[in-house]
Amino acid sequence: MPSAFPKISKIKYEGPKSKNPLAFKHYNASEVVAGKTMREHLRFAVVYWHTFRGTGSDPFGAGTMLRPWDDGSNSVANAQNRVRVAFEFIEKLGAPYYCWHDRDVAPEGRSLAESNANFDAVAKVLKEEQKRTGIKLLWGTANAFSNPRYLHGAGTSCNADVFAFAAAQIKKAMEVTHELKGEGYTFWGGREGYMTLLNTDMKRELSHLAALLHMAVDYKKKIGFKGQFYIEPKPKEPTKHQYDSDAAACLNFLREYDLLPHFKLNIETNHATLAGHTMQHELEVAGAAGALGSIDANTGDELLGWDTDQFPTSIYLTTYTMLSVLKYGGFKTGGVNFDAKVRRESFEPIDLFHAHIGGMDAFARGLKIAAAIRKDGRLAEFVKQRYASWDSGIGAKIESGKVGFKELEAYMLKKGDSDANASGRQEFLENLINEFI
Repeated sequence: MPSAFPKISKIKYEGPKSKNPLAFKHYNASEVVAGKTMREHLRFAVVYWHTFRGTGSDPFGAGTMLRPWDDGSNSVANAQNRVRVAFEFIEKLGAPYYCWHDRDVAPEGRSLAESNANFDAVAKVLKEEQKRTGIKLLWGTANAFSNPRYLHGAGTSCNADVFAFAAAQIKKAMEVTHELKGEGYTFWGGREGYMTLLNTDMKRELSHLAALLHMAVDYKKKIGFKGQFYIEPKPKEPTKHQYDSDAAACLNFLREYDLLPHFKLNIETNHATLAGHTMQHELEVAGAAGALGSIDANTGDELLGWDTDQFPTSIYLTTYTMLSVLKYGGFKTGGVNFDAKVRRESFEPIDLFHAHIGGMDAFARGLKIAAAIRKDGRLAEFVKQRYASWDSGIGAKIESGKVGFKELEAYMLKKGDSDANASGRQEFLENLINEFI
């Protein structure tokens, strides 16, 4: 087939002084930072949904995107052609991974059997293109939220037949992910929540969702899929309240239903914002629980109260993100997945390159800055000293469980009062970060 991007060559690293908009200024895939190459650290992935299926439509207007390779049909042939376009883009960009929902890559049919056949026909081309380019599947997932059958949810639907359909759809998506050697599989509960509690049996819905996930764990073992399972938190949109509302809620759910050993979290920046948290907060919650798996790299507009899914360009955001990622040992099966879309006004195909180049450069800078801060050691030493009273004496006894209220009362009666607090030095630490940025 003819090239979809005939005027664009493979994007190269040209360094910070380059004025070429189609070149990396900071992302040098082979550059070693903190013992690994940037490619190994960041494990960039391009999403299929926004990048190759996004139209630019919004509630007030039709799509604006110019995609000359797409004939607008819902045919398998058009979907197969789109695969070749996607891999041309990803290959020229130099990203090592991609991600998809099942209904992104293949059209849904009039029945489950027809949908599965369509999926198999497109998966064959995905497999061919993966082999041709060396690009890998970071994770797959099932779209169990767009079809009207899922208006009440999928795993949490009040309709048992809908639950059964969702299970069958997820089964097929897991099989294709396994066939394509995907390194993970993600569950995002798009409509797993409620609009009103007046018609909702929350306890029953949560137990049904847990049952669905246990079925997935069992089937994963049956087919020999070794990839990591992820849960992706989000507080709202499209429901009023989603059960996977933030990292802490996800962890509580997984612990309550004995699922935590099988899952890690896929944290998204814009979802953290909607939950009233920072990205770093969500990463720290997941990391502290040993459940930090992967991230969806985007950002939201603080003046807009919805999921705008913009490309990340803030160096502060990427620095804080990578500080936490490096702190918890870096990505294993996960990576930096650009769950982001070009603006409705950025409608030309070349804008897809500008957006991804900017995001990759921003994360490359964040990685280098975070590694430099960790190597410098002053930030870590400050935090260590702030908690020094817990490393010996009464603090160490409390942490080891050797004392209770009686012993602590005796300790303070003898001492009279606590030692004076030290300053938190927030402004000093913010200045310290600015030294590196």
